[in-house]
Amino acid sequence: MSLNKSLDAVLEAAVLAGDVPGVVAGLTTADATVYEGGFGERAIGGGVAMTSDTVGWIASMTKAITAAAAMQLVEQGRLDLDGPASAVVPYLSTVTVLEGFDGAGQPLTRPPKRPVTLRHLLTHTAGFGYDVWNPDIERYMKAMGLPRNTTGKDASLTTPLTFDPGDRWQYGISIDWAGKMVEAVSGQKLGQYLKENIFDPLGMDSTGFKITPAMADRRASVHRRDADGRFEALDMIVEQNPEFEAGGGGLYSTVGDYLKFIRMVLGQGTGNGIRVLRSETVAMMSVNQMGDCRVSKLETAKAELSNDVEFFPGLEKTWGLSFLINERQASTGRSAGSLAWGGLANSYFWIDPAKGIGGAYLTQILPFGDETSLPLFEAFEKTTYQGIR
Repeated sequence: MSLNKSLDAVLEAAVLAGDVPGVVAGLTTADATVYEGGFGERAIGGGVAMTSDTVGWIASMTKAITAAAAMQLVEQGRLDLDGPASAVVPYLSTVTVLEGFDGAGQPLTRPPKRPVTLRHLLTHTAGFGYDVWNPDIERYMKAMGLPRNTTGKDASLTTPLTFDPGDRWQYGISIDWAGKMVEAVSGQKLGQYLKENIFDPLGMDSTGFKITPAMADRRASVHRRDADGRFEALDMIVEQNPEFEAGGGGLYSTVGDYLKFIRMVLGQGTGNGIRVLRSETVAMMSVNQMGDCRVSKLETAKAELSNDVEFFPGLEKTWGLSFLINERQASTGRSAGSLAWGGLANSYFWIDPAKGIGGAYLTQILPFGDETSLPLFEAFEKTTYQGIR
């Protein structure tokens, strides 16, 4: 059986088994897309097919794109990886470290030992967290009456650090602040900067923070399981008129568009015949940039939004600018030094520079690390490597 037929079989079987309501997945080399397949429905029971051009919320798959934008500005000398980020976004000079809560439930904070840098932000070593995986952040937000990150309110970003910058890894709102840095030096809203400097050059015409009418016609619904374990479609759309455009998780896109971004990385900064980043910049982004820190398991504090998640347990994992990196070969066949991450609604990608291939996968299911969608992504990846040996 050919690789394409094998991948079709894996994805279609999962839809027929009810493991996912709908799925789109694709593979690319540095030169061209070599596989795309869509199965199931955009909204369970809606009768509209999940096709290769289906638009979905890619959530934290946004982060790698925002990081690429920031690194364009580093190349130009307009952003500094290791200088204080507060030189660009003054608010960051006021952030404190949360040490606990007093008897009345009020936060106890102190100044950080060192300033936050762009490198800290892009590697998730700044100390910022998400309430989804850190109950202290949730407690702080309640004590201070802060809105959630998904509201698009600037106040949602005013949470404290939970350790001193550079001390360890913690997944959080850091890339939203990196997006603010891009805006500060470019003088543009993040979405407009991305459109002019990444999306248009790469031909990503179905990607943006704002869902255009053409994108809306192809959008898949986010799903969750009801009390009986059956999928139900939700009326959930990321805030379309936010105070800030979330560089950490606000984009909508298609698998085909994301493959174009992956092609640029595989092409060492060139995609669609256009150089977006220098080859040496991509090389720097693609290796450990967090020193002795290591990526740890995500332990949920909000079960409705995320399960406990750890990719390849027991495998040493670091972070680049801004990708998860597996330091040894993974069980799926993914080469050591590959790049990856995912999005909250169970979308995932990986880039394998050693093998010259990358993949993107889109379902729209909550919570993150879904019990059937994440294993399907892993099966898709494993089948890929079995077919390219």
